[in-house]
Amino acid sequence: MTLLSPALMARLESLQLMSRNRLLGRFGGEHKSKRYGNTIDFADFREYHPGDDFRRIDYHVMARLDQVLIKLFEADDEITVRFLVDTSSSMDIGGKLHQAKKLVAALGFIALSAHDSVSVHTFPNEGISTRFAGRASIPSFLGHTETLTADGVTPFAEAAGHLLSRGGLPGLTVVVSDLLTEEWASLTKLRSSGSDVTVLHVLCEEDLNPDYTGDLELVDTEVGDRLTVSVTEDVASSYRDRVARWRDDVARTVRGSGSSYVPVDASDDVEELLLQTWLSEGVLR
Repeated sequence: MTLLSPALMARLESLQLMSRNRLLGRFGGEHKSKRYGNTIDFADFREYHPGDDFRRIDYHVMARLDQVLIKLFEADDEITVRFLVDTSSSMDIGGKLHQAKKLVAALGFIALSAHDSVSVHTFPNEGISTRFAGRASIPSFLGHTETLTADGVTPFAEAAGHLLSRGGLPGLTVVVSDLLTEEWASLTKLRSSGSDVTVLHVLCEEDLNPDYTGDLELVDTEVGDRLTVSVTEDVASSYRDRVARWRDDVARTVRGSGSSYVPVDASDDVEELLLQTWLSEGVLR
């Protein structure tokens, strides 16, 4: 199944991912850098020094103030967009992984179209990561994203630590997960790299409002543990309240660490989410 339709890709092509920091990248791209460069966006003046490009001298200022100053302009650099994608077994429920793949595909497409570089990291199997750069890599990036499958447990702390150990220049880290693990708070460590962090918290109707009643045996999809429960309306209501409080706690913790938190339902329409909701909220521009 194709993750992005040609019509959606055409609409996404003109967008950019937002990064709150002005980033220092390695190659020419379309994001504002901390260094000066050769774009048409004026940044500042400084005194002329021998060896400077004389074409940057502002002769109007020189005539008025009798000072030889050169114009400095913004540099446009690429940023590295790192996707940390939860591919544990719990993501296989309710269409969460498919939604995660569509989101990664869309955001990665936007990044590569803007000449940013993209790397895809998954957990489990965090030892494997794939890097893509440039518009020419879009087909291989989309193909790789489409092949992601869900299996195993959620070693969140290990995955976050592994990503941090890779080093590299600050960029944008996008975590896509249902966060159904006691280790979810480890994601706050990702800000220590200097990168902007956005958490896409993907949940489904079965997570939020399971339609079960009576005597049931629940099975942990990741480790196989079993639990016998009797679900009454009071129990179901208490569960929904606890899920709501947990989601609020996650949002507070993530935002308190300086990261962005975006709740996503597995049934959300990705095109509407990207082109309406996220544009208005400043996730994209």
